[in-house]
Amino acid sequence: MNLKKMAWVVLLGGFGAQAFAATADAENIPVETYSSASQLDIEHVISITEPANECAPVPVRMTYEDSHGERHVLQYQVMGSGCSNG
Repeated sequence: MNLKKMAWVVLLGGFGAQAFAATADAENIPVETYSSASQLDIEHVISITEPANECAPVPVRMTYEDSHGERHVLQYQVMGSGCSNG
């Protein structure tokens, strides 16, 4: 029974390590700032951060892979989610 528990800990720890490695890789990628002159090659979007809860333009970041499999982080402005229509 004890061996079975240890196997589960090792298995789940391996998954956590992979998730941490993916996050660490994303943190080492330089952040590009979007402009209308940017030439984007977006093959696959990996993640987009949630906009801040403000009623103003706020930065968000999109992590994506291009057609060559290289990972990029792009920062751009969107309207925050704190605005109400009432």
